Amino acid sequence: MPCRRDRKDKEAVAETIDNNVRKLIIDEHPINPKYYEKMSELLHALIQQRKHDAVDYQSYLAKLVELTKKAKNPAAEENYPDTLDTPAKRALYDSLGKDEALATKVDYAVRMTNKDGWRGHKVKEKEVRYAVESVLPDEALAERIFDLVKNQRDY
Repeated sequence: MPCRRDRKDKEAVAETIDNNVRKLIIDEHPINPKYYEKMSELLHALIQQRKHDAVDYQSYLAKLVELTKKAKNPAAEENYPDTLDTPAKRALYDSLGKDEALATKVDYAVRMTNKDGWRGHKVKEKEVRYAVESVLPDEALAERIFDLVKNQRDY
């Protein structure tokens, strides 16, 4: 029978790992909100299983490792079309209802419009915003996608 100290030590280790995975998800969330919302839900469900003793410690750690791999490398875990060959395109795809053609159009519009040092430069940002709006006539959606574009490392 495991002693109380072992259980507390395992609990502390599990909480530390949970926090590290949560931090990874939070840090990456602006880059692909839809994908990382799903990762956050999976983490929450896994934590609930652990707290309700629905899963043994070793199984919990294995599931946590798998979740961490998914969070670190979405392209390896998700089944994206071949044309979505960059994290930015995949984020657009996830955020635009898995519409490959629309994601490709937005990506093309941004790439053709953005200039060096565009983030933080009012005029250059406005040009990129207009490019997004030209593809996405819905103002609220265009604003959300523009925010997503600003957080991409690819542009």
